[in-house]
Parts: sequence; structure tokens; C-alpha cells
Amino acid sequence: MLSRRSVTASLLAGMALSRPARAQVQAGDVADVRAAIAGLSQLHTLLIQQGDDVVFAASPRGAGPDRAANIKSCSKSVLALVLGGVIGEGKVTLDSRLGDIAPRLIPADATKGVADVTMADLVTLRAGLAGTSGPDYGAWVGSGNWVAHALRRPMVDQPGGRMIYSTGTTHVLGAALAVATGDSLLALARRHLGGPLDIDIPAWTRDPQGYYLGGNEMAMTPRAMLRIAMLMRDQGRYGGRQVMDADWVKASLVPRTISPYSGLHYGYGWFLSDSGYVIARGYGGQVIAAHPQRGLAVAITSDPRQPAYSHGYFGDLMRLLEGPILALGTAPA
Repeated sequence: MLSRRSVTASLLAGMALSRPARAQVQAGDVADVRAAIAGLSQLHTLLIQQGDDVVFAASPRGAGPDRAANIKSCSKSVLALVLGGVIGEGKVTLDSRLGDIAPRLIPADATKGVADVTMADLVTLRAGLAGTSGPDYGAWVGSGNWVAHALRRPMVDQPGGRMIYSTGTTHVLGAALAVATGDSLLALARRHLGGPLDIDIPAWTRDPQGYYLGGNEMAMTPRAMLRIAMLMRDQGRYGGRQVMDADWVKASLVPRTISPYSGLHYGYGWFLSDSGYVIARGYGGQVIAAHPQRGLAVAITSDPRQPAYSHGYFGDLMRLLEGPILALGTAPA
């Protein structure tokens, strides 16, 4: 059963709705969401925005919507937006090769072919290198040089081939952007997202060489996550401004590969569902989701200490997104 705190938060969110939103969102639909999350024991906070209005807000446990949470691998999707910003500055392109823009990152004993890996290969997790996630994560972060370790992994597919989920791959991307621009990944994230969205992006984990971890361990409040979701929902616009190039957002939503675990398609750093959602997914059940056709933006934080498998808790969250939350959206004409 939900706590008094979470029920009160939901009621307050409903009281804050504008008249247009009230016409679109029925009390029964909100009640369906509340009922659906009652059994989700890992859930910390759920925020749902439809159009200009937050139509549901609940924090049955955890620190609440205004305290920073570890967004885990949702960081990969944030990194993809940073890449879009750097491309917009003209510092790199999707076709930029690692050996051209950041040759100093490549160790002398790197796996043959890594110099030809492109930014597009890295952001779509198709570098071809064996992964560093899952059982290989500990050895990777325990190494003395995370970038070099990732670039010494064996080639198990050609660059641009199948999706190989690996935080080492996105870490190489983040380090490459830092080298190419001369700015830290933290500075880039604050410039392209933090300032324009008026959200706080605190410093997070850095590797032994000082590069911020690309693709994991970033922290954001659920309200900040919701603004990221709105950015993806509204073709890069926020607060009446074009924060991110609309063409980059549009290109990010084109399927480039498919996850071997969830079966979801994957664009430039974002998972894509058949129902129309664009999704950032992090360990434990951290989710940033947008449904442009239904006018929905969603932020979910969960217990970061527990797993969220595609056929477990993350599957529960997908059913929540594609069932009662989707019903809160405006049906396409």
C-alpha cells in the first residue's frame, strides 16, 4: 500500500493541474497509475508530465523528487545528448574517427582497428569491442586506465555491427569528447544541458586519468530527469528555446541496432519501444522516458541496489509505461 506521503503528493499534483489538462486526464486514469505502482516495492519516485502539466507525482519511498539520485546507465543517454551538443558546435561529427580526434587515448598495445572506430559506433554501442559491463565491470574499473583497458578488449564484431552493451564503450566516447573539445565531460554536460534546462549536474566519478565516467554514476533529481524527458519529447525545445538541435533529436529516434537483452531498438543513445517511447534505462530501474505522440514525459527512480532485469522489474516498468501511463497521454488524431 502506498504511504500517506505518496498519496498526498499525487493529490497535490492533481490539484495543480490546469483546466486543459483536467479535460484530458481523468481521475480514473490517475487512479489506475496509483494502483499499478502499489506493488512495485523497488520504486522510489514517479513523475509524469502530460503537455505542460505534471499530472502525477508520487514518492512512496526514497529521497523524493528534489534530491539527487544515481541515474546509473541513464547517463549513457545524457552523454548522447552531450555528443549532439558538441556536434552542433562543429567540434566533431558522427563520422569522426577515434584515431583522428583523440589519438592520445589509444595505447600502443590497443586492439587493431580501434583507431577507425567512429563516434557513431561508440554512441550506438557498436564499437565491436568485447564489453566491460556485467561480470567484466569490476576488472575494468579496477584497472589503472579505464580507456586503455576498454581499447585493449578483443574485437568480437566489426565496428558498426551488432550492439554490444558496454560502459567501457561510452566511457571512451566521453573521454574522446573531452580531448576533442578541451573541456571536461562535466563542463560539457553543464554547458549543453545543465544551464539551458536550469538543472544541477553535480560532479561524479572520474577515472584514474581524471576523465569523468562516460555512461554511469551521474546524479540528477527526478525533476531534472523529467526536464531531460521533456527535451526529447519536444524535439529539443525547453522553456520556449531550442536547447538541442531538432535534427539531432530526430536522428536519435531512428533505430540503429537492437538490444540483445530487452529486444528494444536503440538509436543514438536511447532505447526505442514499438509503442512510441524513447527511453533511457539505468540499473535498478532508473528511467527517463518520453512519448512525443502522446505528449508524455516520465521520470522514474528506483532502489539502485537491486537489479531490474528485462523480464523482471524493468518489465514491470515497461508495462506501467505502456499501460496506465500511456493512457494519460493525448491520443493521436
